[in-house]
Amino acid sequence: MAGSTAEGSQVGGSPAGADLIGVLEEARRRFLGLVADVRPELLRYCARMTGSIADGEDVVQDTLARAYYELSQLEALPPLRPWLFRIAHHRAIDHWRREARRASEPLDAAEGVADDAALEPENATARRQAIHAAIASFLALAPAQRGCMILKDVLDHSLDEIAAELGLSVQAVKAALHRGRVALQAASAVAPDPRPPAGASPELKRYAALFGAHDWDGVRALLADDVRLDLVSRRKAAGRRDVARYFGNYARTPGWHVAPAWFDGREVLAVEEAGSAGARRYVIELAWRESRVIAIRDFRYVPYIVQEGAMEELT
Repeated sequence: MAGSTAEGSQVGGSPAGADLIGVLEEARRRFLGLVADVRPELLRYCARMTGSIADGEDVVQDTLARAYYELSQLEALPPLRPWLFRIAHHRAIDHWRREARRASEPLDAAEGVADDAALEPENATARRQAIHAAIASFLALAPAQRGCMILKDVLDHSLDEIAAELGLSVQAVKAALHRGRVALQAASAVAPDPRPPAGASPELKRYAALFGAHDWDGVRALLADDVRLDLVSRRKAAGRRDVARYFGNYARTPGWHVAPAWFDGREVLAVEEAGSAGARRYVIELAWRESRVIAIRDFRYVPYIVQEGAMEELT
C-alpha cells in the first residue's frame, strides 16, 4: 500500500501527470464555454428555487459540476438546456431540503387538477407578478409549483419545454402553474419589504478601507487562521497562507474601486472596474468571527449575479 502511494505521487509530479492536468483543464474550459450562454438563465431559476441569489449560484455551480461528471458517462450530448434545467431542478430541491426551510411536496402532486380554462397557462398578469416578486417569495410555493412558475412566468419557457425539463406531464405543469400563481400572489401580499441597515458594519468598513487603499498587509492581518476562499467558478483555498495569495491579483490589476453595499439581503463589497462607468460589476461577500474574516466569496468570474437583484450602497 505504501509503495502504491509513492508511485501515485511520482506520477502526479511527472511530465505525464502535468499533461493529464492540462488535458482535464482544457476539457473543463471547453465545457464552461459550452454552457456559458445558459448560466445566467440557470441562476434566475436557482435563485428563486432557493430564495437567495448567492444560494442560487451555489446550486448553479453544483449543477455544472454534476453535468460535467454525467457528460463523461454519456455517449452523446443530450439537448443542452432541458438537460441542465432538469439537473438544476433536482439540485435546487436537494439544497432546499438540506436547509429544512419547509416540508417538501412530491413533484407529481399537481397531477390531479382538471384541464380547464381557469389554469390560463399564458396569463400575462401572472408573468408580470412573477418577474417583480421578491426572490424569497418563491419559497412559499411547493417545489413543483415553484419550478413551473419560474420557468414559465420568469424565463418564458413553453409548457412542453417545462414538462421535459422537470419530468412532468403538460397537464401537471398547467396545474402547478395555477396553484403556484395563487400561492405567490398570497405570499407577495404579506411579504415584508426587505430593508438594508442604516449603514455598513464597522468590520466591513475597515476591510473596504484597507482593500481600497491596497494595504494588503492590513487586509491579511484581518484573516482568521482557518479562513476559506471561494473564487466562484475558478478556485477554492483554505488557511491564511493560501488565501493570502488571492490578493495578489487585485494588487496587479489597476482601476477598480470597492464600496460597502447591500445585495441579496446581506452586506457585500460592490466592485467597480476600470471602464465600467460607475456600474457595479460584481460583489465580494465576507463572513466574520470576532472581527476576523473567516470566509471570502468573490463573484468576479460570475458577474451576471448582479443582474438578479437591486444593490444599494451603504455609508
